[in-house]
Amino acid sequence: MPSLSPVIEAEQLCRRFGRRWAFARVDLQVAAGESLLVVGANGSGKTTLLRVLGTVLRPSQGNLRLFGTDPAQDPVAVRRRLALLSHHSGLYEDLSARDNLGVIARLGDHGAHDAAALLEQVGLDDRPDPIRAFSAGMRKRLQVATLLLQRPELVLLDEPFAALDPAGVDDVAALLRGLGATLVVTSHRIAKAARLCDRAVLLEDGLPRWTGPADDAVRAWSALHPGSAPAEVAG
Repeated sequence: MPSLSPVIEAEQLCRRFGRRWAFARVDLQVAAGESLLVVGANGSGKTTLLRVLGTVLRPSQGNLRLFGTDPAQDPVAVRRRLALLSHHSGLYEDLSARDNLGVIARLGDHGAHDAAALLEQVGLDDRPDPIRAFSAGMRKRLQVATLLLQRPELVLLDEPFAALDPAGVDDVAALLRGLGATLVVTSHRIAKAARLCDRAVLLEDGLPRWTGPADDAVRAWSALHPGSAPAEVAG
């Protein structure tokens, strides 16, 4: 069961770029060990919300506390406890998987690690070729290995199932579930992502239009988007 201790507390959170509001009036409370799914059409504010929660962007209005702390007051301490993974891999294309883990360990001061064991844990061989030769599924697995290395308490995932086939989606979902971290996930694969999450929030034109159990997210999406393309809710 999730702890009652809140990892994320957001009150009337807003972010704008010039005169355009990316999202507005978002209220969130996510307890340790919970997983939250954020759904919405392209341009609804999902990725921007994730970047604000990840302290990449500051909110334009509203209050945000992560781990009980205002991230603007102690950003370094907060960032050490979270990881933000976008649908762009953020990996070093010319390095091997082992060398990628080594660089991330040094940059994050994560100390000694067993790269071969981490790669085996996510189903990757410890091979010397650069990751530019890796498939989308292999890259996702390597990203999960970086999470196992960092051991963050909060993991923010932007479209973690993009470019994966159904078997790859199942494998990555199982690996993410095994992290034991608090998760916030954005995904167009609503049905599949819902199986990974406890609760969901649906953004429409930057505003939260629905919150509820993740299992009801597909129904909520369909109610707001009658006749929407199957890809938006695909498992």
